[in-house]
Amino acid sequence: MEIELKRITVRDLVEDYHDDGEGGVRGFGGKLDIRPPFQREFVYKDKQRDAVIETINKDFPLNVMYWAVRHDGTYEVIDGQQRTISAAQYVVGDYSLDGRYFHNLQDDEQERILDYQLQVYVCEGNASEKLDWFRIINIAGERLTGQELRNAVYAGPWVSDAKRYFSRKGAACPAYAIGNQYLNGRAERQEFLETAIHWIKDEGQTIEEYMAAHQHDKTATALWSHFQAVINRVKAVFPNYRKPMKGVDWGGLYEQLKDESLDPEELEADVARLIVDDDVTKQAGIFPYILTGEEKLLNIRAFSDAMKLSAYESQGGICKLCEKAFEISDMEGDHITPWVEGGKTIAENCQMLCKDCNRTKSNK
Repeated sequence: MEIELKRITVRDLVEDYHDDGEGGVRGFGGKLDIRPPFQREFVYKDKQRDAVIETINKDFPLNVMYWAVRHDGTYEVIDGQQRTISAAQYVVGDYSLDGRYFHNLQDDEQERILDYQLQVYVCEGNASEKLDWFRIINIAGERLTGQELRNAVYAGPWVSDAKRYFSRKGAACPAYAIGNQYLNGRAERQEFLETAIHWIKDEGQTIEEYMAAHQHDKTATALWSHFQAVINRVKAVFPNYRKPMKGVDWGGLYEQLKDESLDPEELEADVARLIVDDDVTKQAGIFPYILTGEEKLLNIRAFSDAMKLSAYESQGGICKLCEKAFEISDMEGDHITPWVEGGKTIAENCQMLCKDCNRTKSNK
């Protein structure tokens, strides 16, 4: 991997600068993608924006910026987007400082700004090398999310099209409009896109491997279609929305969700029963439990130490199954009537089993 420190003047940076809204922001003679279409927009407040120009006017150093070389030889800003846009917007006359726009400045004042040199590290290499480097420079502070880093590494037509569906903020984002109730994270920080890729990728395949395979695809239609299919199926199977549904790995459950024999009314009755069950300590686990039958997803309430000690003493330290004596530390509380059969986590339903017997019983 090659990492080169370049000194780029503001004059060169703002050459052919333009902001086309959803078309993105470009500069450096059209060769620099400052803010790719639909990428997050963290807009500086006026004081932050003004501070960039004041720093340049005083010839103080701005923090180092980072660019990545794309496969077509153009560049993408990895870190420094807001500083870059602040400088460019001032030069093109989008805002004033102390009541003076750039065109109000004397010639020597304009030249001082245009000749100011920015320090830019430019990285060129294969995908894994760039991703490692981006992660290292991204450690300090809240900078890029994992998916934002991946977007930079695997930039191309597929990422640009995927952002069209998954990356805008709020209701303007198609994925947010249909799936916000079911996903954690923020679309503008690429977290919806990360979830969508996680849902569609093959088992054992990493998100990076999926993006590498599709980097040069012209569209991300397959990803968007799959995302819609998952969300629409969830809504059909569980039409009565509840807050614990947010953040469930619905994509991972899609194979079970596709079962045409699922009866929404029967499932709703199961959900309603489990929601009010005091022994269920993880309500988000109710939905995957109903689809898979894995009781561990519910985090069933455990017997208290007092309950276990009482049962241990009443049993004389003897395991109820193998009838051997054990220290209490080598035993575990067990439901006499299993929870799935209506047994509650109360003292009257507690028995102590040795760890081996309890494991054996649990696996049956």
